[in-house]
Amino acid sequence: MKLYNYFRSSASFRVRIALALKGLDYEYAPVHLLKDGGQQFAAGFKAMNPAALVPVLDDNGTVLTQSLAIIEYLDETRPQPPLLPNDAAGRARVRALALTVACEIHPLHNLRVLGYLSNTLNVSDEQKNAWYRHWVETGLETLEQMLASDSRTGLCCHGDTPTLADICLVPQIFNAQRFKARLDHVPTVMRIHEHCLTLPAFARSVPALQPDAE
Repeated sequence: MKLYNYFRSSASFRVRIALALKGLDYEYAPVHLLKDGGQQFAAGFKAMNPAALVPVLDDNGTVLTQSLAIIEYLDETRPQPPLLPNDAAGRARVRALALTVACEIHPLHNLRVLGYLSNTLNVSDEQKNAWYRHWVETGLETLEQMLASDSRTGLCCHGDTPTLADICLVPQIFNAQRFKARLDHVPTVMRIHEHCLTLPAFARSVPALQPDAE
């Protein structure tokens, strides 16, 4: 198993957490998103993923893209420990929490969006950072309300065991902290984030501990 990823990519971070929770060994293949004009644009990488995005997982010849699809594939092919609840309502809730991050927050501030704001629309760094903080803070407030209002929230997003929702939440907070987004308005989110980082699978997957960390 080989994971093409970038240490700072939150989508890559998600897959690293899932692999660690499953106890799966893999080859770490760094793809630097800034060096050489962006190594994700190299022909060999784009042949695997035409979108030129990380992560990509090669599981013995089965090449997979999109972090949530990769994680659900891992959950179906290596079912222990499960990353989704047993009941349909629980699975729907966990997916909704995960998608709030992956579809409503993350796409508005990933590297190519921020690059377009700077390089094509010529917005200032101050304006770009204001864009980032607005969408992250707004999205996290939604996530906070979803978590704080539901009795199924425990130490983790859904009960006391990590799920797909926690796998998405933690990398998003790392990004938010990097860009100095406001986080004091999301106490439940931050409590869950801090708890997850006490778990070995999360702690060893953080960007600073990856082979390509700068």
